[in-house]
Amino acid sequence: MFVTDRDLLVLEPGVFRDVVWLGQRLVRGVGSVSGTTLTMTSQDTGFDDAGVGAGSVVVIDGVALEVLSRTSGSELEVSRLRESVSGAGVGAGSIVNKVVDVSTFGAQAALVHAQVLRMLGLEASGSALDAPGEDDVVNPQDFSLVEALGTLHVVYASASAAGAGDLAGKAAMYRERFAAERQRVDARIDLDGDGVADATRRMNVVQFARA
Repeated sequence: MFVTDRDLLVLEPGVFRDVVWLGQRLVRGVGSVSGTTLTMTSQDTGFDDAGVGAGSVVVIDGVALEVLSRTSGSELEVSRLRESVSGAGVGAGSIVNKVVDVSTFGAQAALVHAQVLRMLGLEASGSALDAPGEDDVVNPQDFSLVEALGTLHVVYASASAAGAGDLAGKAAMYRERFAAERQRVDARIDLDGDGVADATRRMNVVQFARA
């Protein structure tokens, strides 16, 4: 996928608090933070087994932190939300023996990712078809925003349908932003495996193929 949970946190800081029940819980336990190090004292699943790593989001004592890296099954390097993924970690201070929850909206993001690939006329990673696929996109970072917007639309539309507050307006806003962003972004595709883009595709163009 071209999006991480961190990308969702950037756009919607409350998503891992207000509608986290729509996500998929990966780890729950008790832990402490010292600076940028989160150490668990108890947990139902190891971070390694749950696939928690860079780009994940941890909520401890009500504070959402982005994960910089996984040190072990019970320890993460975390940070308050940085201005960019290339920035230095920002310490969260000292938090001692508080409830830690790690959830993801990966299932919703996967739906949007599949839609983006279809609109680009690309095959999913690992496809056996001899056709351009997502691994051939040389600018995947340019698609993190459009996939994040689409994922947030799916999340808030689901929450609104479930009667969780007045979220229909927020869902509509993210739908409109997703539609606008998909008109702007284009995929640069390497067709011959040399690492250099040979073609450009946009999501607002319908592509036809002979049967």
